[in-house]
Amino acid sequence: MRLINIGFGNMVFANRLIAIVSPESSPIKRIIQDARDRGMLIDATYGRRTRAVLIADSGHIILSAIQTETVANRMSGHEVIEDEERDE
Repeated sequence: MRLINIGFGNMVFANRLIAIVSPESSPIKRIIQDARDRGMLIDATYGRRTRAVLIADSGHIILSAIQTETVANRMSGHEVIEDEERDE
């Protein structure tokens, strides 16, 4: 099992992720609100702007403060240093 860093020391299992999407579109905003209402939302942004929405096979929706491209690169094994993590 492989863990992916989604920012600020938070990790998710790579094999549990279905999709990594941008939070900008209205359908994704509705998915986030529905998950919040159902108690299935995990906010890993630490109060920062949401830049990636991760959809897990369990139905959980995970919010991350790092870019979708960065999460995808981490899944494929390429590591990128994030500006948000340098601010800590």
